[in-house]
Amino acid sequence: MADHYNQVARVYDLRYDTSCGKVYHRHICRHMLDWLPGGKLLLDLGCGTGLFMRRYGELGGTAIGLDISRGMVEAAREQGRWFEYLVGTAEGLPFRDGTFDAVSCVLAFSYLENPGWMLGEAFRVLKPGGFLGVSTLSRSVITSLVPVIYRLGEKMELGRIGVGDFGERYYTQEEMVRIFSNAGFVDVKAKRCSFAHHSLKEPIFDIARRVEPFIEKRVPGLAYNLVVCGRVPGD
Repeated sequence: MADHYNQVARVYDLRYDTSCGKVYHRHICRHMLDWLPGGKLLLDLGCGTGLFMRRYGELGGTAIGLDISRGMVEAAREQGRWFEYLVGTAEGLPFRDGTFDAVSCVLAFSYLENPGWMLGEAFRVLKPGGFLGVSTLSRSVITSLVPVIYRLGEKMELGRIGVGDFGERYYTQEEMVRIFSNAGFVDVKAKRCSFAHHSLKEPIFDIARRVEPFIEKRVPGLAYNLVVCGRVPGD
């Protein structure tokens, strides 16, 4: 997986640089930012090129990013995106206890081999009262086909961003709430969002975007992203 993202690091942002991509990424970020404290110190796990960190910074916060891909970290540094970026794994964080006000993980949670370790590490480096927010693909009929498509894409050597057999795992709301709670987080809440995906052609994307608020509120099972937030007990 690290090798794959090293190879696509220079073109990674292009997927979110289209009109559809910008709307899609902004929508996911908004749901995350609604639940995370603004203007604080954030650790972004699986930070990529720092797209979510930039949005957090626009609200007055500062951030440190960590990613398993050296190529992604180098691309983020070269673009001068305000913050500090480190190469590392979310399952063993190189930070002292109680360092951060918030931890985020946007569209990278499904790659984790040991999600319980990541949650435990996030809990450890958060201050009392600190928040962990995760955005990931939820488990559904649609996402159950994604690994199959990715494996086919890898065998066909498509070389597209994120297309490969990385052993991804998708979760239900109930599963995510349970593993957050098992890690010690309190006030855990989860919601499904996103019906309009950036890979849709623009006329279809526009239609999906118009009905997205209704889907998220009335038929959330058709929304494929899952946003979860929990708090460390304390002040």
